[in-house]
Order: sequence, then structure tokens, then C-alpha cells
Amino acid sequence: MAKQRSKILSIVAWLTGVIVSLAVGFGMIDGNLTVRWLPNIVTMVAGWIVIVTTVVSVVLAILDQ
Repeated sequence: MAKQRSKILSIVAWLTGVIVSLAVGFGMIDGNLTVRWLPNIVTMVAGWIVIVTTVVSVVLAILDQ
């Protein structure tokens, strides 16, 4: 029972991380989230990097199962 609860908790934590990463990435791309001393283009590129790496990690996690 404890092992199953741990697995469910880990899936919920992973899903939360994916959702937060996507929200941050899209916020950076849209310009809603900025880094104070960086130009907007650098922030947008960083946002795309976050989005791409998140999608790659989701695909790899699905393929690993």
C-alpha cells in the first residue's frame, strides 16, 4: 500500500512539475515573465528552451514506461 501511494505521489509531483514548466516557458515567451537585466529576446529564447526540454522529457518518460 505504501509503495503504491509513493508511486502515485511521484506521478502527481512529476505532472505538477511539467505543468509549472510549461506555464513558465509560455509566460516567458509571451513576455509576461521577464528577467530584469536580460533583453526580451533572451528571455523568449530561454522560454522556448524550457518548452522544448519539457516536451522532450515528457516524451522520454512515456517511452521509458
